[in-house]
Amino acid sequence: MNYSAQTVKDIGEQGVLKRVQRFCPANIVGDDGAIIEVDSGQSLVVTTDVLVEGVHFSDRTTSPEDVGWRAAAANLSDLAAMGASPVGITVGLSLPGDVTIEWIEDLYRGLSNCLNAHDTPILGGDICRSPTLSLAITALGQVLPHRTILRSAARPGDAIVVTGTHGGSRAGLELLLNPEIGQNLSPSQQKALIQTHQRPQPRLDVLPSLWRVLGEFPVAGMDSSDGLGDAIAQICRASGVGAEIEESAIPLPDGLERLVGSQKALEWALYGGEDFELVLCLKEDLAVMLVEELGGNAAIIGRIIAGSGAIANERNDPNSKRVISLEQGFQHF
Repeated sequence: MNYSAQTVKDIGEQGVLKRVQRFCPANIVGDDGAIIEVDSGQSLVVTTDVLVEGVHFSDRTTSPEDVGWRAAAANLSDLAAMGASPVGITVGLSLPGDVTIEWIEDLYRGLSNCLNAHDTPILGGDICRSPTLSLAITALGQVLPHRTILRSAARPGDAIVVTGTHGGSRAGLELLLNPEIGQNLSPSQQKALIQTHQRPQPRLDVLPSLWRVLGEFPVAGMDSSDGLGDAIAQICRASGVGAEIEESAIPLPDGLERLVGSQKALEWALYGGEDFELVLCLKEDLAVMLVEELGGNAAIIGRIIAGSGAIANERNDPNSKRVISLEQGFQHF
């Protein structure tokens, strides 16, 4: 039988499990549950993310390896947003019977490639038959209680820091769907934007710098997976505060404005989503130190204020303001 044409129906559930268990530590998988240990004095962080074919990915824009990478990155990003270091993930896989074994192994290869960069094992999971291909990841992490990052901890006077550029993932998706629009970009610019969409980087690397700068001071935040505007609005709502953003301070990826113009570039930065950067609120002097330590495209883009709601001072007219709201970002329903 041609290996590339072999399907789930051909080898059955146990055959699929035997294939995917090769991507898991042998001393952890094989029982009804995984036994793991967390360091003494640490809090356990648990997060779950579901990806569904046709909603979160399609073969038009995402290879199976990229699906796996993005699934792992999304969950590791959630851990980073809590200040947690990863312990491991479990994988729930729902499959139509005609999915090829090659597709599944490529999926797990993408998962492993992203996870291995952060010393994170696959702890097991579940596989079931389904008319729709979907992937449910549960990630486990650990964090010292005083280092937990919460959306509800922002206070008036805090500076708002982003750890990198925004709008690149949305641009990468557009280039994959309509490659002809990128003719005015250099090949390296096109590649970088597409890579931002297909292989996002969870910002776990930010945490050591954050702890060096903070000491014992608190920090609020979350990741920007649903859009920068969404993250700012969510933090304001959870903390009972307002925010004022300077659009001119939002870092944009190279080539984005050339691709779509400054106005749409800012809209994609605020609401495009899937950039997986961290949005952090901390004392202004510490924010300046953090940005200097992180370098690259980290930036202070605004501040937390008393009141409620978030506004942005428009880039082309500082006297004009736009309201940042949850409704403008991605919503499933």
